[in-house]
Amino acid sequence: MLKIGENWECPYCGHAQVLNEKRVRQGWNRQRLEGWKHGQPALFTSFVVCSNNDCQELTLEAAVAPFEDTDHNNFRLGPLVGKWKLFPPSSAKPQPDYIPEPIRNDYFEACAIRDLSPKASATIIRRCLQGMIRDFCGISRSRLIDEIDELRTRVQDGKAPSGVQPDTVDAIDHVRGIGNIGAHMEADINVIVDVDADEAQTLIELTELLFDEWYIAREARTKRLEHLKSISDAKKQQKKLPTPGTP
Repeated sequence: MLKIGENWECPYCGHAQVLNEKRVRQGWNRQRLEGWKHGQPALFTSFVVCSNNDCQELTLEAAVAPFEDTDHNNFRLGPLVGKWKLFPPSSAKPQPDYIPEPIRNDYFEACAIRDLSPKASATIIRRCLQGMIRDFCGISRSRLIDEIDELRTRVQDGKAPSGVQPDTVDAIDHVRGIGNIGAHMEADINVIVDVDADEAQTLIELTELLFDEWYIAREARTKRLEHLKSISDAKKQQKKLPTPGTP
């Protein structure tokens, strides 16, 4: 449950803000229904409106749990039966447009189906990372494992793009292995290797890390260098201008 006065980041625009009572409504609503196998249901809703004037989107989450009445009109909740993100439908973070659209779309889709199908989410993240290797690192092979091997060689030889580290390559290889679980059936179809939502989330967080370390860091570096060049060009231009009062 959110607390008034705590820090909160809008899932739509990424704007950090402090929650206040005018923009947050949340609470449990008891439904006195008989016959549900878990008991009587209670519905939790949490509404938050972003304070960023350029966003002002609504975030809505819901949960269901059984409850029991106690003394003095109070009640006790049982374990959660279900929890849902309704607006926005996933925990995907906004990503800048200079990250290629197909890569961003894979990331958003993997986030959207994380809870519904973790194995499918892991498979899509695997494809997303392959797209990043091809776009950011300029490596394209017929198989992902071959692309990872080539990237590892370039890192060892000092020929990889800035921001690509050895531990990053190892992490991508781990994702390849987990994503293979969703992409390929085991030789023995009776052997089921599952991926849970928390594991899929870990892969999603690796993708977000690489967005930061690869694309966003490169863009920030480019802008800083361009700003430095503009200052230098302006100073050179000032040297060419005649001194006031000079005939």
